[in-house]
Amino acid sequence: MTQTRPARGFAAESPTTPLASFSFARRVPGPRDVQIEILFCGVCHSDLHQVRDEWAGTTFPIVPGHEILGRVTAVGAEVTRFKRGEIAAVGCMVDSCRTCPECREGLEQLCQNTITFTYNSPDPILGGMTYGGYSDSVVVDQDFVLHVSEALDPAGAAPLLCAGITTYSPLRHWEVGPGQRVGVVGLGGLGHMAVKFAHAFGAEVALFTTTPGKASDAKRLGADEVILSRDPRELARHAGRFDFILDTVAAPHDLDAYLKLLKRDGTLCLVGVPDKPHPSPSAFALIGRRRSLAGSMIGGIRETQEMLDFCAAKQIVSDVEVIPIQQINAAYERMLRSDVRYRFVIDLTSLTG
Repeated sequence: MTQTRPARGFAAESPTTPLASFSFARRVPGPRDVQIEILFCGVCHSDLHQVRDEWAGTTFPIVPGHEILGRVTAVGAEVTRFKRGEIAAVGCMVDSCRTCPECREGLEQLCQNTITFTYNSPDPILGGMTYGGYSDSVVVDQDFVLHVSEALDPAGAAPLLCAGITTYSPLRHWEVGPGQRVGVVGLGGLGHMAVKFAHAFGAEVALFTTTPGKASDAKRLGADEVILSRDPRELARHAGRFDFILDTVAAPHDLDAYLKLLKRDGTLCLVGVPDKPHPSPSAFALIGRRRSLAGSMIGGIRETQEMLDFCAAKQIVSDVEVIPIQQINAAYERMLRSDVRYRFVIDLTSLTG
């Protein structure tokens, strides 16, 4: 029987109850495990979706959080990649089957058998469900733990574990770089990271937003141009001009408006996940110029480490507002109003403060 020790966090007991203090068990580190004292955890929009069961399938109680950064406090006897005292991170996954073609290629996020997410996923070791980073500690197999440079601001680095890799991965996959014109739809937690990465990769970057007041911020983050997406005449001026558009918006909207902005063989890639389907795109918006509509979900462990190393080299982190855990319910309401620039991050020392 696996030994356990007590842990503390914040959980939702139902879709309609606020997050509140919660006690549960973490496993004592096994031979290949890394135990991390959580210092910071980013607040992802998907946390809110799952806490409120908007995607269906949430098992309660739920402890959210998959943008985890902390300090290693213990390692198992077979651990070779981490030492006590090091800064380490955990993203959206804590295990996968490791044997399917996707896992063997380093694409664990696309595992075709059994993927274990950081929270709200069946726990193959303790039983029950996994609990996430709105907590004081986490224990994860070393193969799913990541190194983070101490040169990065730790609070700003935490959202790289989801918002960062979710935008980095498709930009890398579609080989965004110099000489390309790239659009980013939405300047939220994901969008602001997409602008930073696309700019760092050398592309010409345009932000599509419904909020004129975000123009100065977008340009500070690396956008060369800001386009108001509610103005049909403004969109029409840019028809057929983009090589790649990354759509980060987590609400249903008209995809045809962006498909028409792509060049021949251009791609519109979705990374935002709304709680209701988008209107179906028109076939004519796709076939006339051989355009593609695609989707992307985080990245594998190898690519996530690559992204963290790239961020350390370029000094890229998220723009964050740090909050104590006791303000998480108010933060959710503010997030729904887009009242954060651009990611809430929980200081987990507030659990004991």
